[in-house]
Amino acid sequence: MRTVIQRVKKSSVKIDNEVISEIGQGLLVLIAVHEDDTQKDIEWMANKVVNLRVFSDEHEKMNKSVQDVGGGILVVSQFTLYGDCKKGNRPSFAKSAEPKKAKEYYEKFVGALRAMPITVATGKFQEMMEVELINNGPVTVVVDSR
Repeated sequence: MRTVIQRVKKSSVKIDNEVISEIGQGLLVLIAVHEDDTQKDIEWMANKVVNLRVFSDEHEKMNKSVQDVGGGILVVSQFTLYGDCKKGNRPSFAKSAEPKKAKEYYEKFVGALRAMPITVATGKFQEMMEVELINNGPVTVVVDSR
């Protein structure tokens, strides 16, 4: 499982010019499922996202998690995170999970986050979305469960 996590002041997802979900302060999590991912990857990644200390404390040190600051999480499925650009000019997505598994694992990941005391919003799996955000910092990290 691979994520690109951005600390945001706010973020939203639109489909056909309609906002379907949004958060204020928190994390935008773009997530891709690898063909070899297991339930352990889901659990590990959910815990990592919720406990990742990327918010500043009173000393301006990144020492607080999204839970510590009362923020939300917006999760958006993005299989292109496994795009391999080593050969040629068009990315290969051979390592991305096939859609059935990817949707199942995406939903389980969202469920694992929702089981924690945190607000979780989502995009819509396999839809063309417009994702808007105000990156706070900017702070962006890539986390891979492998």
